[in-house]
Amino acid sequence: MVRMVDVARAAGVSTMTVSNVINGRPGVGADTRMRVLHAIDELGYQVNATARSLRTGRTGAIGVVLPELDSPYYAHLSNRLSAAAQDRGRHLLVERTGGTRERELEAISFGHLRRYDGAIVNLVRLDATDLDSLRFETPVVFLGESPVPRRFDHVMMDNVGGSRDATNHLLGTGARHVVIVGGRHEDTEDMASLRTRGFRQAHGDRGLQVDEGLVVEVRTYSWDEGYRAVTALHEARVAFDAVFCVTDALAMGALRALADLGLQVPGEVQVIGFDNGEEADFLIPRLSSVEPGNDAIAELVLDLLERRIRTAGAGDLRSQATTTVNSHLVLRESTR
Repeated sequence: MVRMVDVARAAGVSTMTVSNVINGRPGVGADTRMRVLHAIDELGYQVNATARSLRTGRTGAIGVVLPELDSPYYAHLSNRLSAAAQDRGRHLLVERTGGTRERELEAISFGHLRRYDGAIVNLVRLDATDLDSLRFETPVVFLGESPVPRRFDHVMMDNVGGSRDATNHLLGTGARHVVIVGGRHEDTEDMASLRTRGFRQAHGDRGLQVDEGLVVEVRTYSWDEGYRAVTALHEARVAFDAVFCVTDALAMGALRALADLGLQVPGEVQVIGFDNGEEADFLIPRLSSVEPGNDAIAELVLDLLERRIRTAGAGDLRSQATTTVNSHLVLRESTR
């Protein structure tokens, strides 16, 4: 069995330095860190997680609780979180709740979270009142739109601003019949409502009224729903010259529908998505999309969680952070 002292000898460092690298502690130079990681790889050294957990009370694991795993957005976010965690010497365990209240309650229960050093949680059903009634001893950082009690760190994307920018771009090119696919008629605090709010604000910026017939609600934020929504509008003879979709997946479906209907993009109908997934550069035409700042979100969330893990039990509620990460519009071939 390869021991930590063997890694230290191969890398020409102390066992303490090897331990610092494995545990993601600061104070190790980049060159030294690379020598240690190379020695670990060459020797096939494996951390005894069980022994470390018994000795330190920590597992090295971070839990990530997400509503879905198969959407482009959550897949990309999971990948970025995993890379950011690995840079800090930690590994991620991802759980899917399906967006149900029961599964969300189970995922954040006291006994369940104890298996992790900390957790990153994106809820869609539970609210601040639910969280106030639960016991938390594991450090947690929340993602998403759902409000959380002020005692928790909370990282959000700029849903309103991103949608406002996208819609303003379409209106600025002369579009006057802009559809929002995945919108909401009711103004609440979920993702679709916030992105619809930005859509409405952009019209207000230009003194334009929103045609409620162009606010199209969907059952899921998927390719087939985007296809169905655009096809249904065309069959109903609804006039539109631009489509803003609240997710890239919806936009992909919309692009396919427009192609099948023989409508030119962007000549006859412009399309913008939201998420800026890697697929956007490989569609025909390439998809314009709102970049929500996944890289920045991943780094910020891991930094906040590491701080919580280091200061667990300190009880400094004044330092809780609620942060909105800026978005920006990435223009490609699907818009003018």
